[in-house]
Amino acid sequence: MNSDIKLMEELVERLNDLAYRYYVLDEPIVSDKEYDELYDRLRALEDKTGTVLGNSPTKRVGGEPLKSFEPHTHINRLYSLDKCNSFDELRSWFEKLKSACGMNPKCTLEYKLDGLTICLTYRDGQLVSGATRGNGEVGENVTEQVKTIKSVPLSIPFKGTVEVQGEGIMRISALNAYNATAAVPLKNPRNAVAGAIRNLDVKETAKRNLDVVFYNVNFMDNPLGSQVKQIEFLTENRFKTGMCFVSDDIEAIIAKIEEVDRSKLDFAIDGMVIKVDDMSVRDTIGYTDKFPKWAIAYKFEAEETTTVLRDVIWQVGRTGKLTPLAVLDPVELCGATVQRATLNNYGDILRKSVKIGSRVFIRRSNDVIPEILGVAEHGENDVEVIKPTACPCCGHGLTEEGAHLFCPNFDGCRAQIVARIVQFCSKDCMDIEGVSIKTAEQLYDILGVRSPTELYELTAEQLSRIDGFKDKKISNFIAAVKASVNADLPHFISALCIENVGKVTARALAEHFGSIDALAAANAEELTAIQDVGEIVAQSIVEYFSLHGELVQKYKSLGINPVYAKKSDGKFAGLKFVLTGTLQEYTRGDAAKLIEQNGGVVQSSVSKLTDIVIAGESAGSKLEKARALGKKIIDESQFKAMLNS
Repeated sequence: MNSDIKLMEELVERLNDLAYRYYVLDEPIVSDKEYDELYDRLRALEDKTGTVLGNSPTKRVGGEPLKSFEPHTHINRLYSLDKCNSFDELRSWFEKLKSACGMNPKCTLEYKLDGLTICLTYRDGQLVSGATRGNGEVGENVTEQVKTIKSVPLSIPFKGTVEVQGEGIMRISALNAYNATAAVPLKNPRNAVAGAIRNLDVKETAKRNLDVVFYNVNFMDNPLGSQVKQIEFLTENRFKTGMCFVSDDIEAIIAKIEEVDRSKLDFAIDGMVIKVDDMSVRDTIGYTDKFPKWAIAYKFEAEETTTVLRDVIWQVGRTGKLTPLAVLDPVELCGATVQRATLNNYGDILRKSVKIGSRVFIRRSNDVIPEILGVAEHGENDVEVIKPTACPCCGHGLTEEGAHLFCPNFDGCRAQIVARIVQFCSKDCMDIEGVSIKTAEQLYDILGVRSPTELYELTAEQLSRIDGFKDKKISNFIAAVKASVNADLPHFISALCIENVGKVTARALAEHFGSIDALAAANAEELTAIQDVGEIVAQSIVEYFSLHGELVQKYKSLGINPVYAKKSDGKFAGLKFVLTGTLQEYTRGDAAKLIEQNGGVVQSSVSKLTDIVIAGESAGSKLEKARALGKKIIDESQFKAMLNS
């Protein structure tokens, strides 16, 4: 038996090497007949021994259909990318980079593949999970589907923990081959790969002959110092990678983009991705709430078509803003049937001369709701889009602020109240699970809830009248409502639904003011002194608290009055630390907690404001930057000595 297992190990290694040469390098060294003979020999040994090795190529075939997808939490967050549609915008972005880091940063240029983001995790050299991007923090576990993709290595030489990111694609040649015999042809490569990866029947996934191109090391024990080094690491570990042009000259990058001929590629791309190469420079430039500031996607001209605008309906959001939504004759665009499109505000309608009955240009480029670009043709019977004078939900008169219309009926507009309840309960706010739009509508219609404050007064008997609320869900809901009084200040500020205040601004406000009372008392001048808070945001905040001060007092009476406490005492008081490399006795999380417990602040990157850098084994770019800035650098033993002093 041992000799059989040893022979199986040799066959697996040989077959995986042949697959790598064929599917990744495109350099086959044996015939298909020879490969099949080795494969059949391995299958016979697996049947004989009843053993299938973890990285055996026979696991790519797919087993029984899955019953459901399980959630998967990524080790590090997967960010989406900001985008631009012109070279002037790209030049403007590059100028911002230069201002932020004080030099012409070296950047990489890569294809923006039009597929489905895939994140793979390897431990001790073995593939342990594959997942979709999801919301960037939690995706769907699609490990079995990923294993069917022959260019994905089931094992790699690197033996640490690593999370790699790539784009799942269906090559155009593979799509054409599939459609040649398919009963129902696939519309386009992007839909094809998304449908395959999210198919519970793994054997169906295998039939699509998918591919993955990798471009990012999202996590590894000892982080790499640049994008170029990441691509080198991926290549060395047998991942398929794409083009990677490098330059610190934006005009050279633009010239390279202009050379791209999509018609000659065997895969779909919808743009090009430009990233700062050096990780330490990325740390300096930083992130917004949604995007890394150090990367951008230059989007090629999106697919467009025309259709007839049949109606415009007005939707009311949580702040009372009315948004026009176009109702269209159904049309196929980018593989989807489009029946709705956005018209940002009434000013947008006037600017584009949009009328009901007009044939309009629409564009869809990865957006959930397409955009109306303008009018292709007016008809004899076109009808002007009438600007509403009353709220379509509650009938209250509207107010105008610039190009926007608002319903000021804060306490009596059903649409606003329902939207605010949903926002208040969301994970990024008070984290009261289970409140969908449908549930919020029932809370309003059946239980008469008119404010999120009333959620704290609901009884189990009342909740039992809501669809889907049985004993366990009622108990969980009541417990979540009770626990939400302990939400931190940034989440509470987000939950207030202040116009123009998102998560990033909410945290900045919490850090600056420390309490809801201090924020409520702030004037516009104090607010605009905070980085990233402009005059419009400041005015929104001032107006909110002048109009709804009593609501804040009601929250306080319920016990919701969080304070953003900055520890001012302790042996590390006032000191800013950066952790880099691998520590032996502590995890980085443990070390960060100890620093904060002793009054210190933990930063994610080295800057002029950093006081001390704690460097573990294999410290990378952060250590180099600390040395360049002349910062105090200590090792783990010195950190322990500081803790014990």
